[in-house]
Amino acid sequence: MTRLIAVLVVAVAWTAGTPLAERRTEVAAAPLRGELVVVGGLREDGSNTGRTDAYSPKRDAWRRLPNLPLAVEHAAGASYRGRLFVVGGYGADRRPVRAAFVFDGRSWRRLPDPPEARAAAAAAMTAAGKLYIVGGRSASGLAVTTLVLDLRTRRWSRLAGTTPREHLAATALGGLVYAIAGRRAGIDTNLRTVEVLDPRTRRWSKLPSVPTSRGGTGAAAIAGRIVSVGGEEPRGTIADVWAYDVRARRWSRLPDLPTPRHGLGVVALGGRIWAVAGGPRPGVTVSGAVESLVVP
Repeated sequence: MTRLIAVLVVAVAWTAGTPLAERRTEVAAAPLRGELVVVGGLREDGSNTGRTDAYSPKRDAWRRLPNLPLAVEHAAGASYRGRLFVVGGYGADRRPVRAAFVFDGRSWRRLPDPPEARAAAAAAMTAAGKLYIVGGRSASGLAVTTLVLDLRTRRWSRLAGTTPREHLAATALGGLVYAIAGRRAGIDTNLRTVEVLDPRTRRWSKLPSVPTSRGGTGAAAIAGRIVSVGGEEPRGTIADVWAYDVRARRWSRLPDLPTPRHGLGVVALGGRIWAVAGGPRPGVTVSGAVESLVVP
């Protein structure tokens, strides 16, 4: 019995990988062809970058990819069928960017510009080939619409927005789009709000809230669950990790993140949840941490 318990503990423990070479925070991240790709972000000196790096879980090693054509932070990223999409972010002038790019594994191309600028938003890609940009800030304040790019037609559209918020997380599962937590303004305005969008009705509806509020957070879908990781609050960065079972409509706690941080990339890849880069303390702090968890 003692041996069985030990095995179970090991199975749900976070493990560390080779750190990202250029430490940064407020990154975009997504899986691409068996690798985890990290794009843009803030460097330690507060400048933003278009640097793009790919991590191979099999080799536990990083490699450089061509830089995103624009230096950005707080951009939104998602992938679909061997392509990586990056939308918006804050540019060098610290204003929301109205731009979208796609990476095919070799080079970046610019896509049609979205209807409005977005930064500190979140991205989710459905199996139907539609990219959703959820929440964030536009040039005039908190965004009140959801932006949708149809990859087949390369046309953007708008639909109803989630509860207005920035620094939130988003992911897709079972054809639905989920928006998790976020904040209204500073780190003392964090939310627990979770909402789901049914693309057929084009409407958002509320789900059970994440147990603890969090902004500057990330999330990914795996094994029928939405896993919420990271964030910052006035007391510091957030360690607790939660999984939402979409069938049971219930949250359960997972092992704490060993290196709590905000502005991190959270990706599901190879049966694991990966937490990459991000700030270990509130504000502009950086790390290259790579940590992964098998979700039981």
